[in-house]
Amino acid sequence: MAEDPTNIDTEQKWPLDPEEYKRYGRQLIMPEIGLQGQLNLKSSSVLIVGVGGLGCPAAAYLAGAGVGKIGLVDGDTVEKSNLHRQILHSTATVGMSKVESAIKYLTSLNPTVKYVPHIAHVSTETTLDLFTPYDLVLDCTDTPASRYLISDTCVLLGKPLISASALRIDGQLMILNYPPLPPGNSKGGPCYRCFFPKPPSPESVTSCGEGGILGPVVGVMGVLQALEAIKLICAGINSEEPVESRDRPILHIFSGRPGATSPFQFRAIPFRGRKSNCAVCSSFATITKESLTSGSLDYQKFCGILNPVTALRAEERVSVEDFAESISKPMTEVRSAKRTDSRKYTVVDVREKVQFELGNLPGSINIPYSELCHVTRSDNVSMSAQKESSKDGQPTPAWVTTLSKTSPDASIYVICRLGNDSQLAVQKMKEYGLGKGSERFIADIKGGFSSWREMVDPTFPDY
Repeated sequence: MAEDPTNIDTEQKWPLDPEEYKRYGRQLIMPEIGLQGQLNLKSSSVLIVGVGGLGCPAAAYLAGAGVGKIGLVDGDTVEKSNLHRQILHSTATVGMSKVESAIKYLTSLNPTVKYVPHIAHVSTETTLDLFTPYDLVLDCTDTPASRYLISDTCVLLGKPLISASALRIDGQLMILNYPPLPPGNSKGGPCYRCFFPKPPSPESVTSCGEGGILGPVVGVMGVLQALEAIKLICAGINSEEPVESRDRPILHIFSGRPGATSPFQFRAIPFRGRKSNCAVCSSFATITKESLTSGSLDYQKFCGILNPVTALRAEERVSVEDFAESISKPMTEVRSAKRTDSRKYTVVDVREKVQFELGNLPGSINIPYSELCHVTRSDNVSMSAQKESSKDGQPTPAWVTTLSKTSPDASIYVICRLGNDSQLAVQKMKEYGLGKGSERFIADIKGGFSSWREMVDPTFPDY
């Protein structure tokens, strides 16, 4: 007797859709993933904070692996300078929100994943609500303030965190708050504050816009974030035991010099357990959900962010228009600040040598800011005092000697990329007595080459 087709069980016969078996087949047959691992991926949700050099490759591989829901957080738009490393964006999406640009690419890669846009920067007012719906968080941001905020929020909500960073040809990866146990439980994984109880000084923090970044390096770190996320998800995020042993390395460093004789290298640094006095994950924690949302925690202030720099008085600064006018005249008619005098001038470019070589003002002297600030001196130190100090094993820096050989009545104009380092450089020069009291005029050029390009010479290289 033929079976009545209307009585056939219409329930899905297999745990995955036919399309999913085909799409994820190459990882499904791996014992490390298998059917249960794929089901874990499908039911998981991951929040990626930052859709730049780290977030782009991480998102691509998580989407490709079949994570069920991916949230993307970023308040920036795509710029041309992003394209050499931020692989989800393209020339066609320059000017578009990074989140929208990324979702456009990811949807074409894997339309079965749910993508949730969050077009904004993280803040103390939003992180608790923003992070709550997700199982796992990836910190793909690039500032200390955001890293502390993201880590604190993950501890308070019991979310594992995979954090990475990269600069030039170096990178680091950390698996934090895993296992994600409540504050005070010593079996829980350490947080960002366990590694760095205090933030680095603002002067020591270099962004990729200032220090540069090699695309494949930040790409490697983002891929490693995705790999660690897949490992945690497949093993079960809420397990009280880590994926590997309790003593596994938790800080991974990627560094070295490219080339056949000096390859890139990985180092792993073990870090056991939470710090007993950590401000957020120990039993003595002072950071709570209430303090986070009340506004009493100022992460920008905590990290000492001072941007833009306002270190000089108005009379110690010169606009690019005034400076351009002064150098277009004979040297006997140089204009300094708001007055015209007969002094000559010296232009000091404090960008690093590699930037100086990209483009510079004719006749300018390159003294990198890193060289200027290599030695710290107290205020009101005269040149004669510097010469005397050399007898005590503290020689006068070479750049001071170089500038002291210029005409003593020549004004010194200092320029950098954005107008921040130049102000600090002016202060440093005066500390070394190069201003000879008030006899020699030393000033910075406001806005640096960014303003120079905008107001004077639009052909100056924009990098």
